[in-house]
This record gives sequence, C-alpha cells and structure tokens, in this order.
Amino acid sequence: MALYHSRERARFSVMADLLRRTPENPVPIGARAGMMTARDGRQIRYAHFPSASDYGTVVILPGRNECIEKYFETVRDLAKRGFSAVALDWRGQGGSDRLLRDPRRGHVRSFNQYVTDLDQFFREVVLPDCRPPFTVLGHSTGSLVALLAAPHLATRVRRMVLVAPLLEIQTSLPLGPARALTKLLCTLGLGRIYVAGRSKRGKEVPFQPNALTSDEKRYNRNQALVQAFPELFVGGPTAAWVNAAWSAAARVSDPDFRASIRVPILFLAAGMDRIVSTPAIERYARGLRSAKVLTIDGAQHEILQESDIFREQALAGFEAFAKGHQEKTRASEPVGM
Repeated sequence: MALYHSRERARFSVMADLLRRTPENPVPIGARAGMMTARDGRQIRYAHFPSASDYGTVVILPGRNECIEKYFETVRDLAKRGFSAVALDWRGQGGSDRLLRDPRRGHVRSFNQYVTDLDQFFREVVLPDCRPPFTVLGHSTGSLVALLAAPHLATRVRRMVLVAPLLEIQTSLPLGPARALTKLLCTLGLGRIYVAGRSKRGKEVPFQPNALTSDEKRYNRNQALVQAFPELFVGGPTAAWVNAAWSAAARVSDPDFRASIRVPILFLAAGMDRIVSTPAIERYARGLRSAKVLTIDGAQHEILQESDIFREQALAGFEAFAKGHQEKTRASEPVGM
C-alpha cells in the first residue's frame, strides 16, 4: 500500500477528535480521519479504514442524514472480505459543515454540489492515499450522487454497487403535484423551509413503526448514536433539498445521460422499501447497458442496517460483483505477471 504523505499523516492524526464511538458501535481498528476544505470553504469530514486488502478500496457514499459512524459494522464486514474502505460525510450533515444557520435543516441547493465534493474527494484523498482498484458503495442519496458522477468516474472506479438509489421518492401526495409544490416554494424564495419531518434531531424514535429496517438491535444501535451525538444528524429536508433530489433524479433518467454511463453497476433494491420506489430502480437498471439488479425480498430501505437474513444477501451480492472483474482480469493475465 502506498505510503501516506506527511500532510495526510498530520490530518489523520486527529482521528480521536473526528470519529465518534458508543459501546455498541466501536471505531474500527486502524481508522484514520481528516477534514477536506471544499472549494467554497466548507469543511468535509472523511475517514479511511485500511486493511490487509487484496481487492482494493470501497468508497462508501452514505444516504441523507447518515454519517460515517453508521457504517462501522459494514467497514468491518468489508475488511473480512479483503477490502479497505474510505467514506465521507456529505456537506450539510454528519461531521461536515452545515449550510444554514439552523443546523437541524437538511439542506442543499443542488446535487451538483455533492458531485463537486465527490470529485475533490477522489482527487485529494482517494486517488493519492487509498489502494486501488476502487469500488463505489452508495446508499439512497449517495447512490443518486454516484449516478450523477458516473460519466466522470469511468476512469477512476472499476464498478459501483448502488443500494436503494433515490430515483423516485415515495410521498403521500401524487408525484406531479409534490414536485410542483417544492419547485414553487423554491421559486418564491422559501427553499429553506421544512417540507417533511421538521426537526427530530437528537430525539428518540421508537422502533415501531419505522420504514428503515426490521432489525431492532441495529436500529437501537443507530438510535444510541443519535442520542449520544445529535450534532451528527439533521431533521427533515428543506424544500430546496427535495427539489434538488427530484432534479437530480430527472437528470440521470434522461436517455442521453444514461447512455453516457459506462461503469458496470449492481443495483441492490429492497422489496419492502417505503422510502424510494423499488419498481423505479428495477426499470432504471433494465435501461442501462452494463447494469444488473438484485431485489432482496422482504428487506426495508436501509439494507445494510437490516437483519442478517437480508443483509448477508446484500454483502454476498456486493462481494461477488466487486471481485468478479478482478478475478477475471487475473485469470486472463499471462503466467508470471
């Protein structure tokens, strides 16, 4: 593995101050964390989890209102399968800088801001300091950002595994009127107001009912993280955030845009998803040239936080897909190389 630059060593040395832990959710051994200064001056938190990796590095892209800490268990599972990992917190959430004076509001003007941060993350952290080849593992919002960035990731990543991508939000209103409402609010200068959920940051939410996972133990572990470190989380999304999400979903659904995606993709969809549309994910996958879809029957939205019966299917699918290209490449190499 390449040696870290002295600059990176200095930034990573503050790991204890940047990553949070609870008894139920310890920091993986060897974790290193740092802060990246985005082009507009915002501080973006990231973490690297090196391992005795044979299969390169997984670039973890969390969902809305998630943080790096929520993926500690997944990081350990990836290490057991021969992968190192690196992750970031999107601007406006986790340990990264907020975008509004009220830190509880989940806000962004455009998903292009996420794409720009991801590009900088690759240039400044992933490419110089992590072991190739690179595989993207996105969830929900992170999966949508990965799709937006896909035309520019073709020379950087081997494959992408996108879990429950946010292609179509399930709402109580019909999709057309809901989109028109958020667009109108933004036009009227009201993009910063809540449109759903308001501020639940730091408040305990009972296991039932929830639309995220059927696994009570993992749900309670994540709730303990919310209780201990409410500053890592936000409340409901603003009108601007929802409008930006719909605009991004429309853009990646454009036929010309889809034709520009050349990275092989495995979509992992949840059969019981009540947050995003599973049929929309399945239709989208069928419209790409180099994509497969695995729908995990019975799973809810947060597949990587689900019960073992669902989660193990997702991890097995990820491993087979991520390693498949490398194993084929090795088998085709001349003896002695």
